[in-house]
Amino acid sequence: MSNDLLTTEQAAQYLDLKRNTLEIWRTRGGGPLFVKIGRNVRYRKADLDAFVERNLLTSTSQANAER
Repeated sequence: MSNDLLTTEQAAQYLDLKRNTLEIWRTRGGGPLFVKIGRNVRYRKADLDAFVERNLLTSTSQANAER
């Protein structure tokens, strides 16, 4: 398991998202786990991978049913 720490920008690139999406998720919840070190926000690759795994779906109707 890799615990490399990524910046918000690097994590967004890793997930193919906009940086702003991660910033909104940090405020509202529902995104991947992150760590604050002083003023710095970092993401572990293992937590990003776990976030992807938790959000696997088999159909679009499954996504709508869970909301």
